[in-house]
Amino acid sequence: MASTVTSTSSSRPGYGQLLRTRGAWTFLLPGFAARQPFAMLTLSLVLLVQHTTGSYGAAGAVAAVTGVSMAVFAPYGGRLADRHGQRAVLLPGVLVHAAAALALTALALADAPLWALFALAVPTGASVPQVGPMVRARWGVKLQGSPLMVTATAFESVTDELTFVLGPLLATALCTAVHPSAGLLTEAALTLVGGVLFAAQKGTQPVPGKALPADAEGGSPRAGSGSALGVPGVRVLVVAFLGIGSVFGGMQVALAAFTESIGEPGLNGVLYGVFAAGNMLSGVVCGAIAWKVAPRRRLLLAYTALAVTASLLWTGHSVAVLAAGGLLVGMCIAPALITGYTLVEDLVPAGSRTEAFTWLTGAVALGQAAAVTVAGQLEDRLWDGAGFLVPMGGTVAALVVLLALRALLAGRPSGRTVARGVGHRTPMTVD
Repeated sequence: MASTVTSTSSSRPGYGQLLRTRGAWTFLLPGFAARQPFAMLTLSLVLLVQHTTGSYGAAGAVAAVTGVSMAVFAPYGGRLADRHGQRAVLLPGVLVHAAAALALTALALADAPLWALFALAVPTGASVPQVGPMVRARWGVKLQGSPLMVTATAFESVTDELTFVLGPLLATALCTAVHPSAGLLTEAALTLVGGVLFAAQKGTQPVPGKALPADAEGGSPRAGSGSALGVPGVRVLVVAFLGIGSVFGGMQVALAAFTESIGEPGLNGVLYGVFAAGNMLSGVVCGAIAWKVAPRRRLLLAYTALAVTASLLWTGHSVAVLAAGGLLVGMCIAPALITGYTLVEDLVPAGSRTEAFTWLTGAVALGQAAAVTVAGQLEDRLWDGAGFLVPMGGTVAALVVLLALRALLAGRPSGRTVARGVGHRTPMTVD
């Protein structure tokens, strides 16, 4: 499969040019449908289990088991997708997930013991289809060596944020207006239908086990020779993404506790929406810029800004201050996420990128699960708003690791010339 990407001095790598990439819509539309359930799962589980058990603690524990299972097993699914093809992994995966989610729903409605819900939460989380990383891997095939790759990464970040805005809203509406089980049942149905439609787009998926010529030139491991986690730079990025996950988890708990303490629990959704809006806004802007700064330096700058802004959250004692602080933190997250995903293109052989992307998304999920637990304990044992210490601690610790190991984020050497920004470039064929 080949596609041609052209950039001239009169055209910049914008979203319009990206979406005109041949064949892009064939995987973007089903990919969006298939990844939407990812953002519905946790809240749908919490609302269902809380309804049947009357305990938010039990509901949160079941949801946490699902999240940890996803974070642990997702990279292995990504590795299998790199070796055997996305379709071969996705089709059985969505079938298992739909069956496990349906069984979990049935057990919850039947007032099954908590251990039974835990048991089914494991396969439900482990089989969550990693469609986002698969879409990113397909962009990598289409745009190898093109400055549009940064735009594609930003586009995917914005898509993820839109998913996490719409998913919880849909889950809440279904569980409250239809039936407490409607959210999880819809999640299972969307996963199955969207996953099958996405898997049907065989023409745009990466060729299993295929490495690009540049991989051999730099002496890097060829696709399939080992785990993407064997690349030192990927391990550094995993730490960075754990820190980002701590922001998501800490913000969710701390904002809920703060709004409850002031007697305005309804403001929780508003404040978190402002945080998400900042993330989406900066993601859109980040993708529209023709960057001349190297990705490694961009990541260090963005992460420093994230650590600084996250460290100020615990000082906010009013809705206005927390709204402004949340907006700033959100605006710092997207550049860090986008640049981290962009670095994967330089660090990891083409045949291992799906696995690398799933390590990063799994790290966010794992960081979020840990942050929810720690922030909840801090809120219970210290003061209202103590949960904001978690984003500070997580991002500062990750920044220290990034600064200390920044040399490991240097890209693999190759014989190809990469344009800086968007200058005069001749058309190139991308495999």
